[in-house]
Amino acid sequence: MGDLILVRHGETEWSLSGRHTGRSDIPLTENGREQARRLAPLIARHRIAAAFVSPMQRARETARLAGIGGARVDTDLSEWDYGGYEGVTTVEIHHTRPDWFLFTDGVTPGPPEFPGEGPEEIGARAERMLAKIDAALGDAEGSVVVVSHGHFLRVLTARRLGLPVAAGALFQLATGTMSRLSTEHRRHVVAGWNVRPDTYCSHGSLSAGEADPGEP
Repeated sequence: MGDLILVRHGETEWSLSGRHTGRSDIPLTENGREQARRLAPLIARHRIAAAFVSPMQRARETARLAGIGGARVDTDLSEWDYGGYEGVTTVEIHHTRPDWFLFTDGVTPGPPEFPGEGPEEIGARAERMLAKIDAALGDAEGSVVVVSHGHFLRVLTARRLGLPVAAGALFQLATGTMSRLSTEHRRHVVAGWNVRPDTYCSHGSLSAGEADPGEP
């Protein structure tokens, strides 16, 4: 079975300021576009059997600039629906809910069309996406790449590894990075995480990227 390659979209103004960005279709900054372009050589090292991308423009543009062709748009790759916390930073939320933690508490309700998601709901969405990924991995030789968003990819990773949704908090993920989930002795493992081109070592191994101060 091939690997699962995860790409978080490049920087946006809202990711830079730490605002929760779910349904808001915020474009990449110029730095975010450059981050995406610089991912292309890393992704080109892999034989890609299939690709999926979130419908948001920040993800679709990242896929295009990173050289990921023919990616299928899938709404299950959308970011966590933050409901009433859309556009709000964690610092602001903590003013009224000092112990609030997204991965266990979910969000406050939003408008009817975007009511917000709890941990169980986003976990179920991640499971649906993993079923599609496994089907694609089984249909062809090579790896599957998905281009999506920080919090959703963290939940997807936790569920891929057989961990609860709350364990997604353990996988810090910066903008404009590539991560790789593989298998070892038929078990899912992390083979590379939070990788940027400037953290690709001269001998070809992958090391962790820097933390993203804009991650809400």
